Amino acid sequence: MNEKILQLYKAASDQRAPWLNRWDQCRRFALPKSDADNAALFDSTAGDGAETLAANIFSLLTPPESAWLDLVADPAAAQDGAPDPAVVQATLRAHLNESNFYTTIHQCYLDLVVCGTACLFMAETPIGSNSAFSFTAIPMNDIAVLRDQSDRITAVFHTADIPACEVLERYPNWTPPANLRDAIKNDSSLPLRLVQSVVGANFTAWLDVGGDLENNIVATGSFQTNPYIIFRWSAAAGEAYGRSPVMRALPDIKTANKVVELVLKNATIAVSGIWQADDDGIINLSNINLTPGAIIPKAVGSSGLTPLAPGADFDVSQLVLEDLRGRIRRAMLTDRMSAVNEKEMTATEVIARNTDMMRILGATYGRILNELIKPLIGRALAILARRGAICPIRLGTDAQLKYNAPVSQLAADEKLSGMLSFLAAANAGGFAELVNKPALAAYIANAMHVPAELLI
Repeated sequence: MNEKILQLYKAASDQRAPWLNRWDQCRRFALPKSDADNAALFDSTAGDGAETLAANIFSLLTPPESAWLDLVADPAAAQDGAPDPAVVQATLRAHLNESNFYTTIHQCYLDLVVCGTACLFMAETPIGSNSAFSFTAIPMNDIAVLRDQSDRITAVFHTADIPACEVLERYPNWTPPANLRDAIKNDSSLPLRLVQSVVGANFTAWLDVGGDLENNIVATGSFQTNPYIIFRWSAAAGEAYGRSPVMRALPDIKTANKVVELVLKNATIAVSGIWQADDDGIINLSNINLTPGAIIPKAVGSSGLTPLAPGADFDVSQLVLEDLRGRIRRAMLTDRMSAVNEKEMTATEVIARNTDMMRILGATYGRILNELIKPLIGRALAILARRGAICPIRLGTDAQLKYNAPVSQLAADEKLSGMLSFLAAANAGGFAELVNKPALAAYIANAMHVPAELLI
């Protein structure tokens, strides 16, 4: 069994290897973390777009100020004495609100729009905590996954470098291999690689320090639901990891960054100029300072310093910088998801705009719903039921998950657009009186998530 885990770990690491450089490239231009990356970054279009898109996705999918999900009772299940979904929903929402979910999920959305794949680790807190949940956004460089032919995750490997003193404190029963004992004794902060794996429902943690795996296993167990929730922006067939808007726009991002760098270099030349002077043995070039207001002495009768014209006129318009930035903004959906402030829009125009946005986000919305929202709610309900906070409830049997986030309203707007077109045709054709107005009002109210009790 241990040999099988090592084989899976190697296979997952090999599959992830080609993606590491792509993720580093995307982070360098859209989410720089080091001083070296910041020093080489001259254009902030991609970074601004990533921040804006992550904020918009946060508001569209999981806004903290609104009830973005409901549990709806199944009438047939209600007769069998199933738990009240309204009570379960209230408990679930209270625990999510008391947890660090909303601060952590935004970090995941940043990883999602930059790298195309994000990992949300959902842990259970000790009994007595304000919330039953604790969340951590894990960088994808620390995660390796395997998927089956149905695109379902079958194995997750999480690696982390931990100081040796912390490892010995956390796992006192672990005995370091002979080749590490002296090194750990001399340097207690020596980093050791801890690998945590979830294969199926089985959990195994071991230290990747060489030697026999059996001697380096520090924890085992099982999970009812996978605590690693991994979701993607989009994915090609057969790929375990997702593709992001930044990844798609990376050629334009690199080109725009280089253009701005050349523009700044050309601006430096335009400000300070390139000069030539006669070498008459009198002028000391070390004492010449080309700054505004400076007075540079010259020999009587000499021409002094003479500006040297550059070989070519660097025309920024030839490199179409604005066109590059426009393509980056379109790839990052900045122009589509920006606030409507250019003019007053009619209700029909707003619906048409939302319908167009839903066509763009439709595939991503469906993928996030299946890879993030459903696993998140399923694990949350399982944790709450195990702690006795709620009665056990089965999604799809006892209750249905109804997603009420603003992004779902975009899909409803497309239906409303068709309904408004039908009503316009009914009025123009003279058969508007055939429309069942109470049923129409109920349909529109349901599409717009208006409570049914508000209707007469």
